[in-house]
Amino acid sequence: MQYKDYYKIMGVERDATQDDIKRAYRKLARKYHPDVSKEADCEAKFKDVNEAYSVLRDAEKRAAYDQLGSDWKSGQDFRPPPDWDSGFEHRGGGFERSGGGFGAGDAADFSDFFESLFGRDFSRAGPARGGHAGGGFQAAGEDHHARVTIDLEDAYRGATRGITLQAPEVDDAGRVTTRSRTLNVRIPKGVRQGQRIRLAGQGSPGFGGGPAGDLYLEIDFRPHSAYRVEGRDVYLDLPLAPWEAALGASVKVPTPAGPVDLKVPAGTQGGRKLRLKGRGIPGNPPGDLYVVADITLPPADTDEAKALYRQMESELSYNPRKKLGV
Repeated sequence: MQYKDYYKIMGVERDATQDDIKRAYRKLARKYHPDVSKEADCEAKFKDVNEAYSVLRDAEKRAAYDQLGSDWKSGQDFRPPPDWDSGFEHRGGGFERSGGGFGAGDAADFSDFFESLFGRDFSRAGPARGGHAGGGFQAAGEDHHARVTIDLEDAYRGATRGITLQAPEVDDAGRVTTRSRTLNVRIPKGVRQGQRIRLAGQGSPGFGGGPAGDLYLEIDFRPHSAYRVEGRDVYLDLPLAPWEAALGASVKVPTPAGPVDLKVPAGTQGGRKLRLKGRGIPGNPPGDLYVVADITLPPADTDEAKALYRQMESELSYNPRKKLGV
């Protein structure tokens, strides 16, 4: 089915007040009423106006329509979520129809698009499709998604972060506005890059007593100057002096949880990975921390340093390009 732009049908902006909508309805109802109109397709247009007005005049239905419809444009194929109609019901008594005047129409006149959002049986008292007896129009609140950036060290220790959210709210005029709210969120120890944390009931409020939606926070690690992360494993490029790599050594290695001692085997080549088991991001099981050997050369910036390099050149039979056949 195609999405129906109720604001376009009524000829009003999305931020129109309830008075604006009521005035537009009265004007269009007179223009297209089949008993008085000479317009082509006046009956179909009159039904469209009634349908649009029945939604936009009700603050709760309007807010629900705005939330679902904000990502759609007229003419696109529209498919509501499978559980969209599971929490809706209509107040008993059907739609208001003033005697002798212009009413809001019967639900039987409304489109498949309308029924997919608000249910089918609006012409008699009782719940609509999937509703609950005895209540009013209800819908669960919308889920919110946000990203929270933390330091790698926070994943080792846990942390608390304050985040500010923009939440939709219906004002007294029936317009959907936004309000800011701040939450202090506890980041649990052991979270991973890209992991989602669910905060139940912290999404948009429900409509007509329906449950609030949830807030899903996606964890994003702030780039680190020393470490890189793959899953629960952490990698560190560790500078080594040539003699430490050649002869072996015991060196201090920084980790996000604090420094540890590492034994560097003799003959370590650049790029070799040395594993510190269980020193990665905490978990069950925890990740590992891999130290990648990065052999650095002392600068030849003094006469003594240059003399040592020349001595090595003359006394060591070493050709770094031997494997290349040159």
